[in-house]
Amino acid sequence: MNPFQLRVSCLLVAFALSTPNMARADIGIISPAEAKKLIEDADPAKRPIVLDTRGGYKDYFRGHLPSAHHLNFDTLRGTDNGVPVQYLPDDLTKALLVRAGVNKDRLHLIYATGDKLPNDEILSASMVAYVLEKYGVENIRIVDGGLPEWTKQKLPVTQEYFGNPKGTLPEKGKPEIALTVDDVLKRKPGTVLVDARPHNEYVGDDDIWLRKGHIPGAISFHWARLMEKDNTHKFLAFEKVKADLEAAGLKADAEIYVYCGTSREGSLLRFYLKHVAKYPNVRLYEGSWKEYASLKQFPAEKDAPKK
Repeated sequence: MNPFQLRVSCLLVAFALSTPNMARADIGIISPAEAKKLIEDADPAKRPIVLDTRGGYKDYFRGHLPSAHHLNFDTLRGTDNGVPVQYLPDDLTKALLVRAGVNKDRLHLIYATGDKLPNDEILSASMVAYVLEKYGVENIRIVDGGLPEWTKQKLPVTQEYFGNPKGTLPEKGKPEIALTVDDVLKRKPGTVLVDARPHNEYVGDDDIWLRKGHIPGAISFHWARLMEKDNTHKFLAFEKVKADLEAAGLKADAEIYVYCGTSREGSLLRFYLKHVAKYPNVRLYEGSWKEYASLKQFPAEKDAPKK
């Protein structure tokens, strides 16, 4: 490195250190204690955008993180062509995100509650994180352990409402992280298709779905296997689940397509693989089984694929 290159490198490092939100630009998880420090930063410009993604607005009224803006995850979905809970068109989604204060230049902290199965809203947090990422936001953290861990650590909650000023979205999004049914059907040989639902739904033992079973060729890996049993908002360390993931065929060098029932469970599995395990090539089939089950021209199966 010549003297000029060295000077430029030093200036870039100094600039990054002087702009901590940019230096930390990443998608991942954050501890409640670290989240609290950021929320209480003496400089308001450096405080994160905090999004409470719970579907129950009364839960928000009962108590939430300081400066949390309530963004009900399900406002980002609606019925389309008869299929429920499909993602909204881009113009509507962008309007909702701007209204929630999503900002291309800020860090976003996302959380929910409901720490025990089957009532678990970590999936709302990962779904909103996915939507933000799809629309180009690059600085996102899910609060590890969610509100249950926050209150367990006796950190402050409030009932005061908080509304963000209107946000500004990045000019360029990442639509390529989303899959359509055609993408799934035309996937290349060797692509791993994984169903993130509970195993009983994968094999068709449920009273939920229009058709029973799973997309042919899909393997089963329930998202909850990645979370602590006593708090399903708390992520297990990658070292604890690496062997299970690889035994299922979910390896870092694979191209992985994820789906579930409505895309929330799939968003959690994708979040873990992409942003905790750091797998480079993981995408989400947004329509998931709710859409596929309605397309009766395509086959379903109930048995696991033969290895």
